[in-house]
Amino acid sequence: MRLDKYISHVSDLSRKEVKRLLRAGFVTVDGEVVKDPSLYVTESMQVCVDDEPLEAPRPRYFMLHKPQGYVCVTKDRDHPTVMELIDEPNKDKLQIAGRLDIDTTGLVLITDDGKWNHAITSPKRECKKTYHVTLASDISEDTGEKFSNGVKLDGELKLTLPAELDILFSNEARLTISEGKYHQVKRMFAAVGNRVEELHREKVGDIVLDADLDPGDYRELTREEVLSVKV
Repeated sequence: MRLDKYISHVSDLSRKEVKRLLRAGFVTVDGEVVKDPSLYVTESMQVCVDDEPLEAPRPRYFMLHKPQGYVCVTKDRDHPTVMELIDEPNKDKLQIAGRLDIDTTGLVLITDDGKWNHAITSPKRECKKTYHVTLASDISEDTGEKFSNGVKLDGELKLTLPAELDILFSNEARLTISEGKYHQVKRMFAAVGNRVEELHREKVGDIVLDADLDPGDYRELTREEVLSVKV
C-alpha cells in the first residue's frame, strides 16, 4: 500500500494532512525519514509519525439493539439511521451486516471486516436469522408445513427456502429463515393470509441479541461470537 494511504487508513488523518507531515519530515519508515508519499510499504515495516509507531487497526465487530424508527443505512435525509447510535472512531469505515426495516427491532451486526460481512449477507451462505413475530390473526395449523415446504412470495418466481416455524401463542411465533429477501418475513405471512404487526430479530447465525442491551444500545462482539461466523 502507498505510504500516504496507509497512514490515512490507520489514523484519523486526511491524505492532505499526511502529505504535509511527510513534507515536514515527521514520518519515518524503519527508522529512516521518508518524504515520498508513493513509497510502497508492507505490514513488516515500522511506520512512525512524530516518533509514534502506527499499527493497523484490528477489525471491529458490534451488535446493536435496533429500536423502531431507525433505518439500516449510513445516511438518510428523512429518518435517523442506526449508525447515529454508534459512537466509535472512523465510523465511516463501518458497514451494516444485514438490514432491518424501519419498524423492525432487534439484532443488527456492524463491522469493518468485509469478508465477515459477506459471510453473513451472501445468499450463497444461507446464514440463518431468527425472528419473533406478532401477527394480526391467529396462525393457521398448516402454516409451519407451508413454510417448511417453501411458499411463493408476491413478485417472486421461486419458492422460499425451507423455514422453521415455532408457534408460541395463537398469534405469536418464532421464525427462522436462511434467506434475506426484501421484507421476507412480512411477505411470507402475507402469502398464507396473515399480517405481521410486530417483528423483532433475535438471532443471526449463532449470535444472539444480548438481553442486557436496551433498544439503542450496542456492544462489541466477543471473540467466540466473531469466530462463530465462518469466513
